[in-house]
Amino acid sequence: MAVNLNTEIQMLKGVGPGKAPALQELGVHNGADLLEYFPRDWEFLPETAQISELTPNANVCVCGVIESTDYHKFKRKPIFEIYLIDTSAALRIIWFNGGYLANQLHPGMRLAAYGKVAKYKHQLQMTNPRFKILREDIPEHDPKQLGGAVYPASASISSGMLKYIVRKNIDELSDCVSEYFSESFREEKNLLSRKEAFRQIHSPQDEKHLSAAKRTLKYEELFLMQLGLAVRRYRMRSFAPSIAMKFSPQLDRRIRQRFPFFLTEDQDKAIEEIVHDMGEPKQMNRLLQGDVGSGKTVVAVYAALMAIANKTQVAIMAPTEILSRQHYHSISRFLEGSKVRTELVTGKMSVSEKNRLTEQISEGEVDIVIGTTALIQGGIDFQNLGLAVIDEQHKFGVEQRAKLRKDKAPHCLVMTATPIPRTMTMTVFGDLDVSVIKTLPPGRGRVTTKLVSPENRNKAMEYIRGLVKAGRQAFFVYPRIESGESDRNLKSAEEEFELLETCVYPEFSVALLHGQMPQEQKKNVMEQFRRGEINILVSTVVIEVGVDVPNATVMVIENANNFGLAQLHQLRGRIGRGASDSFCFLFSESDNETAIKRLEVMQKSTDGFYIAEKDLEIRGPGELFSTRQHGLPDLKLANIVEDFEMLRMAKKDAEQTLKEDPFLDTQENQNVKKAIIKNSAPAWG
Repeated sequence: MAVNLNTEIQMLKGVGPGKAPALQELGVHNGADLLEYFPRDWEFLPETAQISELTPNANVCVCGVIESTDYHKFKRKPIFEIYLIDTSAALRIIWFNGGYLANQLHPGMRLAAYGKVAKYKHQLQMTNPRFKILREDIPEHDPKQLGGAVYPASASISSGMLKYIVRKNIDELSDCVSEYFSESFREEKNLLSRKEAFRQIHSPQDEKHLSAAKRTLKYEELFLMQLGLAVRRYRMRSFAPSIAMKFSPQLDRRIRQRFPFFLTEDQDKAIEEIVHDMGEPKQMNRLLQGDVGSGKTVVAVYAALMAIANKTQVAIMAPTEILSRQHYHSISRFLEGSKVRTELVTGKMSVSEKNRLTEQISEGEVDIVIGTTALIQGGIDFQNLGLAVIDEQHKFGVEQRAKLRKDKAPHCLVMTATPIPRTMTMTVFGDLDVSVIKTLPPGRGRVTTKLVSPENRNKAMEYIRGLVKAGRQAFFVYPRIESGESDRNLKSAEEEFELLETCVYPEFSVALLHGQMPQEQKKNVMEQFRRGEINILVSTVVIEVGVDVPNATVMVIENANNFGLAQLHQLRGRIGRGASDSFCFLFSESDNETAIKRLEVMQKSTDGFYIAEKDLEIRGPGELFSTRQHGLPDLKLANIVEDFEMLRMAKKDAEQTLKEDPFLDTQENQNVKKAIIKNSAPAWG
């Protein structure tokens, strides 16, 4: 039976109904899935040789049957010894300190051993070679085919069996793939054909052929991602007309009078870019990224007032109620005494209150509406939405952003206080123009970060006592609310709150704040802390964003090694918001070298962009963002950090392709068009 990419997995050679469930557990349901089930590693073994033909210092692979085993554990250097025989001779193989092999290798087993042959007491032997047990359940296991691909396996199916199944089907399946690029384009970019790339990725002749296959398939992944983003961006600009906002020097003066300070150069540049975008009859889609405390809210207020001056409404959406309330209070302060009406929408509002407010919004009586996802959960319809501001954009998926816009096309400004590495601005945020605020407003105090070892803990606590006595306020942040069985080493906010309140700092007012508390209680605690009635606030990461208390100049982060660098930087951003110097203490009892190295990055720098790049290097892109959340295809081979130069090339090529063929209508682009419709559906939504 001829197979193709849509052939069900159980119908492929070597599978059948017995092995199909194990493959389906790995996400392999048809021929296309098997073709794209890429190896996790590749082994290239020396040439297979007969034992009788071995010579000293040769690097070879030998295959045979284990004739005997022996463990000499009482020697000065314990050794595990076997004799391997093939049809020509026997070979002594030893492993120093190899007692662990006594339960793995037994007489009668078929074994491949690869390493260097040496002469010892007139006898050839191998010392500490790598080896592979040759399984009997793969009948066509050819010693010449040892090495090569190593697949991600499971308890139900081994890497060897996966390799066997792929080898059985690779030629027929790779013949079914469509080419994405013309021959001339492939020659220019030094790419293999897709058919050859799939063959070589699964069954490479050598490392050179493997490298060419990986390069081709990585480029393909990145090109499709960038083309999907470019299409989404093009469609937003071309088919989502927005109100062209009028602007004048008089309007600029009126807006700036609302701010009791001069704006920084970076803020002015961001405003200039936003004013230009909002003046166009096509939708603005701009990302405003700036370090914690850099003044993004001021820029957002400027954009909002420009929209209101053009007789349109503004929606501001934040991921948490604490952050939305923070925006409501700070924006209300800027607009005090003005005719601008600002309202806060929360999930806790009564039905009658929400109905009344919804009606006023639909009648155009409210200018700025601030809220959480309650803004997109039905019922709220703006009379004339001109600007949508989405804060902490990385916490919202592309579908949630689209819901806020609904059938209208307001200008869209998305903000984040998490500095984004350039690799991610080209992927997750690749459909947005980017404005960056790097400089902090003048008059901010310095923030000093200290990594505190267990032996210096008491000393740090006494130092904090002195700071609080002097009138400063402090945050104590913990990784979880309550203690649990899963990891007793993690400290909890509830337990430590009691300890701090009764034993450590009984002379101070200590309060607890976490996400599971009733909303009214959280609001009251934050207000008391803001007014200075609480000296020490014990919290979870609920204070990561949206808490602005200039007098809070001390932060302790317990079990700091359990947080990512970007999150630690976000937390640290809650202090240093006033003129006084601030102190962040990272408490960690981990002796893990990688964990210590990460925390030392925090101690070394307060530059969020530097920290974000380091976080991406250490943790990898997979942990930092979900491509599916943002409507992008998953990357199976490419890595946006390691393959950054290729990413840049793919972005440039994708943009050029769309410039030459905006609708991808030419015959040459039909296959890539089908691929991005399949993989990046939101781009065509």
